[in-house]
Amino acid sequence: MSEKQGHFQRAITLFDAVMIVTGGMIGSGIFIVSTSIARQVGSAGWLLVVWVITGLITLAGAVSYGELSAMFPKVGGQYVYLREAYNKLVAFLYGWSLFTVIQTGVIAAVAVAFARFTGVLVPWFSEEHVLFNVGPLAFTTVQLLAILMIVGLTWINANGVRSGKLISNVFGSTKLVALALLILFGLILGVNHEAVQINFTDMWQAASFDDLGNATPLDTWGLVGAIGLAMTGSLFSSDCWNNIGFSGDEIVRPERTIVLSMAIGTAIVTALYLLINVVYLLVLPIPGSPTAAATDVVGRGIMYAANDRVATAVAESMLGRTGAYVMAVLIMISTFGANNGIILSGARAYYAMAKDGLFFPPLARLNRAGVPGVALWTQCAWACLLCLTGSYGELLNYVMFSVILFYVITIIGIFVLRRTRPTAPRPYRAFGYPLVPLFYIVVASAFCLILLFSDATAAFSQRGLLLLALGVPVYFLLGRQFNKQLPNEEQ
Repeated sequence: MSEKQGHFQRAITLFDAVMIVTGGMIGSGIFIVSTSIARQVGSAGWLLVVWVITGLITLAGAVSYGELSAMFPKVGGQYVYLREAYNKLVAFLYGWSLFTVIQTGVIAAVAVAFARFTGVLVPWFSEEHVLFNVGPLAFTTVQLLAILMIVGLTWINANGVRSGKLISNVFGSTKLVALALLILFGLILGVNHEAVQINFTDMWQAASFDDLGNATPLDTWGLVGAIGLAMTGSLFSSDCWNNIGFSGDEIVRPERTIVLSMAIGTAIVTALYLLINVVYLLVLPIPGSPTAAATDVVGRGIMYAANDRVATAVAESMLGRTGAYVMAVLIMISTFGANNGIILSGARAYYAMAKDGLFFPPLARLNRAGVPGVALWTQCAWACLLCLTGSYGELLNYVMFSVILFYVITIIGIFVLRRTRPTAPRPYRAFGYPLVPLFYIVVASAFCLILLFSDATAAFSQRGLLLLALGVPVYFLLGRQFNKQLPNEEQ
């Protein structure tokens, strides 16, 4: 490219970083996934347990991961941590997975959710509204809007980190306030005493429900598996807490700011998620009917909320049809702000890979605005293609196995570096070491095993492993060629 080379600007403050963390975490999942969790575990008590475990895992991951972000506060984040703890091959496999499915898959899933909720206000945007077919693939108005969203946010971020952080600050603070008000309003005015009695009278009766409303009681091991599967949605809703680390060279006092923003951001989001699920349980009964006989939101319950939009159903129960529109707007704001932070962050990892000679050399350039423009647009193109490949749920299943697997490998890197670099400066040491990092590794590994061997998710997880394995020949066959194409000053 002939554009002038810019340079990174340290423009992200602690407040900006917290907004990027919370904004990236609070997307669409919290407004949707509690329906599938309710069907998998069958009761109020176990629904809340799923969210508590998710919160503990996320917080444990963040306060452990902070040691690595303080040691290596560079652009590239997790890619850099893996490179320093292990080697370039492990780091490349992470970057390969990040580009092919993790980051771009999340961008696509959140964009599809944005478009689906836009359909509440503008029914023209519907998965039933097919514009044209390309072979077996149908191109719908939902996919069109999802792609337009990704392209628009990429353009904003390509114009500089200050533009991106402004969007994060405005939309992040707006949705935090709106979510807090929704919780407060639900706790004070939305309580449905009949729903409370149904949900909390026998709150530990675990069962799995199918799409027709048939229940299967769960024994101890069945419950463990059900909780693991249910956490696919809750962990997805709580992901992206690490994205701030990708922007290390753009952060003011990164060795302090990254750690604090992850800890503060995850604590805020965890508290909000628990409270909003309490509101769901106070307003709507968990059990419901998936049949046409259920003519209102109470009849469908949490389990069978229309299109899994449990938050919309709760708002409609409290405020009527106006509530559904208000919630749709809130979720549109939430998903828009979330995708902005995710798009901003991911491109920095591809930039770092290219600087190391492990990815396409043009991605190792900054544009006039001092951001990796080519990396941003490359990410945009692939995420747009992923919007065409599946539904929200399918994209979620593809993403989560790879995401958690690499979190586990990264946090194991703390132990590796304590042994190989015992005297290296550590501005922050992992909280509760070694117990807290070990807790994360054990529980997250168990989650990965459940996804890998469960009938419902095994195919997606195995494809994720296959995609990861494909990165090995790519590394050896193309890595040397990429390195040769780097300008001399980049080698």
